[in-house]
Amino acid sequence: MRYIEEQDVEYIAIGAAVLGAGGGGDPYIGKLMAKQAIRRHGRVPLLSVDEIDDSSLVIPSAMMGAPAVMVEKLPNGKEPETAFRTLEKYLGKKADAVLPIEAGGINSCIPIYTAATLGLPLIDADGMGRAFPELPMVTFSIAGIPSTPMVVCDEKGNKLVLETINNAWSETLARTATIAMGLSSMISIYCMNGKELKNYAVRGTISLALEMGRRITESSRSNINPVDSILEISGGFRLFEGKIVDVKRDLTTGFVRGTVSIEGTDSDSGSSFRIDFQNENLIASKNGRPVAITPDLITVLDREKGFPITTEALKYGQRVIVIGMPCDPFWRTEAGIRQVGPRYFKYDIDYKPIEELVKENL
Repeated sequence: MRYIEEQDVEYIAIGAAVLGAGGGGDPYIGKLMAKQAIRRHGRVPLLSVDEIDDSSLVIPSAMMGAPAVMVEKLPNGKEPETAFRTLEKYLGKKADAVLPIEAGGINSCIPIYTAATLGLPLIDADGMGRAFPELPMVTFSIAGIPSTPMVVCDEKGNKLVLETINNAWSETLARTATIAMGLSSMISIYCMNGKELKNYAVRGTISLALEMGRRITESSRSNINPVDSILEISGGFRLFEGKIVDVKRDLTTGFVRGTVSIEGTDSDSGSSFRIDFQNENLIASKNGRPVAITPDLITVLDREKGFPITTEALKYGQRVIVIGMPCDPFWRTEAGIRQVGPRYFKYDIDYKPIEELVKENL
């Protein structure tokens, strides 16, 4: 059996922010919570999907809302445990393991905190293989697993248990509650059994995030190019290098929506680049032509050290490298594209795999 140690949290937070495609939240707050929980309660067992019994109860633990507000609206430290225990009480059954709902930023760390605090193992998998902004945007939802019953709670002690007619309504009602709670909440959602987990989870995301984070950290210490190391393990592509010249954001809808404009430097001098995001980076365009489209991953990295920059941390003047990575094959199915492709986000373009776009445009 493998275990997540305190140092591993650092690596996972970095790697998951790469996989988060700009979303999932700045991992800093969640990382502190996870580290403290491991110091207090001990290391966390990390189980592969195949190590879970078919009849086991698995519950994801996550943060919902606009990640940017977490910098100022700090959790009290009990919300993830409260949401998890409240859902267990509603179900009348204890969970056997904790599952990350997505690979990204704070939502890679919150499940570690929950698992350590409750003395449960963590599953080396998630429902996306990246991060997406809405609750139905997980493999489990497309497979027909209901998102409810779910629990939404905040730092004040408010708790809301939802039973909805479909997962779209879960998103609408939970998002409304989250906005009322101050644009961020902690949730427990998509409870499932081990058999469903084995059939529909994106496997190995925690291990991949850990390895990515380790490579970035070690590269920065040894003067090895961290970007090349990330691209090697992810099968990704270098899309653009430049300086951020403009960032626009809006938080009023419970998401971080906006655009970032980048002016090319070095081999990309004279070119322009734009990324549209909704919590996560969705469309990347070079000189007005798309070079990466959701559900493929678009991630902005610090040019010098290779550390990922989430959408709420993008700033004027930053020197960056933008990379793109192929998504999990599940998202390239007809059902996957319908749920998380560009037309769902109101872009009048069709999805095309990043491998094809790179050949056409770079």
